[in-house]
Amino acid sequence: MDRNLITVGCALCFTTCSLASVAHAAEPTTAPIFEDVAAVKLQPVDDTILAAQSGKGIAGDIISGVVVNLLSQWNLPNGTTAVAQGALAIVTNTLNQVSVQVGSSAAVIGSNNTSGNGANPNASATGGQNANVNGVSQITQVAGNGNSGNNQTVIDFNTPLNSLSGGTYNNETSSFASNTSGSVKASVAFGNGGISIALQTPAGLASQTINPGTSQQAGQIAQLLQIAGNNQQVVNALQLHLQTQQMSASMLRQLGVLQALQNTARR
Repeated sequence: MDRNLITVGCALCFTTCSLASVAHAAEPTTAPIFEDVAAVKLQPVDDTILAAQSGKGIAGDIISGVVVNLLSQWNLPNGTTAVAQGALAIVTNTLNQVSVQVGSSAAVIGSNNTSGNGANPNASATGGQNANVNGVSQITQVAGNGNSGNNQTVIDFNTPLNSLSGGTYNNETSSFASNTSGSVKASVAFGNGGISIALQTPAGLASQTINPGTSQQAGQIAQLLQIAGNNQQVVNALQLHLQTQQMSASMLRQLGVLQALQNTARR
């Protein structure tokens, strides 16, 4: 199980760093950086070579820890509430030792009365679950009146991981709950290197899924809301916290030599 969770953490880190790099990319400059350097020769590099390079931050930072909190909540107008939460923490210490903690919880509380749940049998919200998007996707489908639905994602760098709250690490890799009639369900599951949480109600579906990247497909973070009813209050919330630490000069040199050897092998 630890190996799968570590894979999830690495996939999340690499995916998020790629997104952050695009957001913080600097504009090229035409002014010379080193005035005293003469006869500097530049060699054009093909896009196929650049595409294979692994990026490093300006300060040579590496990911040393990641915390993921997923929370989905659905409030029905008859007073029933469904909640599902999954938490994952992966932290690397100074000796490069990895510790992993997981947690899951699911609950359905409130009235068991099926009347007044706001579901509309004549409305439908479908199709979003068939979307296949690399990277991050947020899909909201609503058919009804007076509904509130939100997909929220927060990505944070360098928050001290030991100061984070919101996740309960009970070492449970799955949780399930439902009302007595089975019409409202909440579930959380860790598996195949990923995380999924889902809420099913008479008025629709709320889900969040994290799938790690493979050699054939990039990693995926997906949030989906499908509401077919009235006066529903639904939220999907995902928090991704990354802790970085500066790479040593020795590690930077090793990575540089490794990339040079890889480029030579491709020629």
